[in-house]
Amino acid sequence: MSTQVNRMISLDAMRGFTIAAMILVNFPGNEEFVFAPLKHTVWNGLTPTDMIAPFFLFIVGVSIALAYTKRLQQGKAKGAMYQKIIFRSFKIFAVGIILNLLPDFNFAELRWTGTLPRIAIVFLVCALLFLNSDWKKQAWIGGITLVGYWLAMTLIPTPGEGKVMLERGVNLAAWFDSKFLPGTMWQGTWDPEGILSTFPSIVSGITGMLAGALMLSNRTKEMKVILLMVIGFFMTFAGYLWGLTFPVNENIWTSSFVFVTSGVAFMALGAFYFLVDMKGYTWGTKPGIIFGANAITVYVMGDILALLFYGLEIGGKSLNMHFFEGFTSIGLGAKLVSMIYALLYVCINYIPAFILYKKKIFIKL
Repeated sequence: MSTQVNRMISLDAMRGFTIAAMILVNFPGNEEFVFAPLKHTVWNGLTPTDMIAPFFLFIVGVSIALAYTKRLQQGKAKGAMYQKIIFRSFKIFAVGIILNLLPDFNFAELRWTGTLPRIAIVFLVCALLFLNSDWKKQAWIGGITLVGYWLAMTLIPTPGEGKVMLERGVNLAAWFDSKFLPGTMWQGTWDPEGILSTFPSIVSGITGMLAGALMLSNRTKEMKVILLMVIGFFMTFAGYLWGLTFPVNENIWTSSFVFVTSGVAFMALGAFYFLVDMKGYTWGTKPGIIFGANAITVYVMGDILALLFYGLEIGGKSLNMHFFEGFTSIGLGAKLVSMIYALLYVCINYIPAFILYKKKIFIKL
């Protein structure tokens, strides 16, 4: 394997479009009127929205491989890197908890899980793993984790129920969270970012590290694209087959879900790498690059700005409802108006992201 590390602009673009997609699906004009692809699957199944979180964890893994290979090249001590990894994880986790507390800071109903807390945990485990193992050990650890999770969820009866159950609120993961997860759960009786499901989500990060190892290899650019596409295709197909016995499900982050989403992420990375880094087509991906340069910062800004665009009431209605009711009253479809508002909100968040990018300010939590 080559030790040369070059910056992948394509990865910035992929990260940025993923963050933009997060904002798009999180902030519709009216949550009651949303096109199906812009909603999470109720339980089993897969929509484009379900792909967003695993894509970001995959990108976290790729970034770890690229960044820490470079640090190791520079001869930096692992001890110092450990300290920075732990501190960065703590910062990301803490920001996630603060966002969970907004706007009322009701500690009695605090949720200790969420998107940023999960990113923090996945980053922490994957970064430490990367510094202490090669790609083969990472692949073995990932595979064993997915098989172990599959066997646990499909063979161990839910305590109190006396049988294996995968339904909402009564599966093993939900029972485990009800016993050991502090604070409020997102869905009352279960949480999509609970304790047990965090283990396979870490594997989503590991698959990104494996993709990063491929990108760092001494293969030609053309061969890297081919391998990303081939590996991605077979992972997606294998995930589909696995889903016949362990359904593809984001809510409990099933092993089949990891395979399918990581497979698609492999192919997406191949497409971005081909278009941006090989062909130089940056004109269509520039917004993604700008979002990606301050990805987590933009995500945080989206939640903070929502206090204004969704929380501030004028005449007894929030800004999003004024927009929604105004345009539906002239005959536009409710779901279309809701999506247009979400797109406008993405553009609003693009403004501070663009300013930061132009001023070369890159905020790293």
